[in-house]
Amino acid sequence: MNDLRIAVILGANRNGRTGPAVARWFLERAAEQEDVELDVVDVAELGQGDGHGTPLADFGARVAAAEGFVVLTPEYNHGYPGPLKAAIDSARQEWFAKPVAFVSYGGISGGLRAVEQLRAVFSELHATTVRDTVSFHDAQALFGPDGTPVGAMKGAEQAVDTLMEQLLWWAVSLREAREKRPYPSA
Repeated sequence: MNDLRIAVILGANRNGRTGPAVARWFLERAAEQEDVELDVVDVAELGQGDGHGTPLADFGARVAAAEGFVVLTPEYNHGYPGPLKAAIDSARQEWFAKPVAFVSYGGISGGLRAVEQLRAVFSELHATTVRDTVSFHDAQALFGPDGTPVGAMKGAEQAVDTLMEQLLWWAVSLREAREKRPYPSA
């Protein structure tokens, strides 16, 4: 079986963001999975294509090439970041019949309100969202200035294992389904 290509989308672009620390920690664990190729896509590094805030077409090509996704998102003002929405909206059929999992972070809610809103967005894009998430409550206190975890992360590590197990099951199942019967265009 070919390796599964999983795109890990870092959805924040603010200066001083916690996302890179959370992403590094997550990627170290996700890289332990066998037969998985990770493609890290940082929304902050996307170009501005047409000058009106539309990310470059490269994002759509990377979405098309992936067989599953992990969206790593903060929660800003009870929602997800605008640049993440712009990136998601720059592709359409590339998302169809593919699984999306979430790693979230924020204050007391751990980014879970952003995740619930993103579930509705991905449903409209004919994507399947994975039920279990990884969330970090008060994330800035969990990672030191150098981005390393301040304390033990055993519960979060177990959550990554569960998330990846579910995501990979969906990715394999939906890849096989798309090969046998292409997903209808909408």
